[in-house]
Amino acid sequence: MSGVSGDRFHGQIAGVGSESGVRLVVGRWHTTPLGAFADVMVERADGHRVLLAPSPEVAAFIEATYIFDEVRIEPVGVEVAGARWRVESPSLLLELTTGRRTGLGRLLALVPRRLATSPAWCTVTDPVARLVLRGVRTRGAARQGRREFYGATDAHTVDSVTGQFDGEGIGALRTVEPPCRFGFSSTPSRPSVTTVVTTVVGTVGGA
Repeated sequence: MSGVSGDRFHGQIAGVGSESGVRLVVGRWHTTPLGAFADVMVERADGHRVLLAPSPEVAAFIEATYIFDEVRIEPVGVEVAGARWRVESPSLLLELTTGRRTGLGRLLALVPRRLATSPAWCTVTDPVARLVLRGVRTRGAARQGRREFYGATDAHTVDSVTGQFDGEGIGALRTVEPPCRFGFSSTPSRPSVTTVVTTVVGTVGGA
C-alpha cells in the first residue's frame, strides 16, 4: 500500500470482555479504501495480543497503527441478523447479542453526523472521552507518523456473548478490564457496539 492520507473507514466496532480474561475488539467495516472487510483484535488473559486479518494488505494497514505479538492472516466473517452477530474465522467463533442504545449513544444521536465524524470534533471530545471512558481516546498519534480520529455516531450495549478462541471457550460476558493494549485507544470497558467513522491522516511508508 502506498501513502495514505485522510482516508476514512466507515463501520462498527464491537468490544467485549469475557470471564476467561479474553478481550476482543471486532471491526466490521463496510466502506473503506481497502473495500469491505472485518478484522478482530484479541488480547488473551496473559496479555498476548493477536490480530486476525483477512488479507496481508489489511494486516499491514492495521499493523502500521496498532501493536500485536502475533498476526494471523485468515478469513474473517461477520454476519449480522437483527440484534445477533456471528463472527467466525479458523481461530475464532464468537456470537453476541446487542441491546438498547446506551446513554452515550443517545447523546451521540443529537450531534449532526458531519460534525460528529470530523477530526476537529474528535479533537474537542478527546479530553471528555479520556475522563468518562477509561482507556478510550477519540484522537491520537499512531505509528509511522499517523494520526487517527474516531468519530462515533451511535452506541448499543452488548448483552451476551458466547464463543471460543483457539478451541477454548471464552466464558460469559464481562467488562473489558483491564483496557486492551493494542494502541493509543481501547474499547469502552462496558461491552458495546459503536458505529464509527475513523479518519486516518498521515503516510504509511512501504505499507
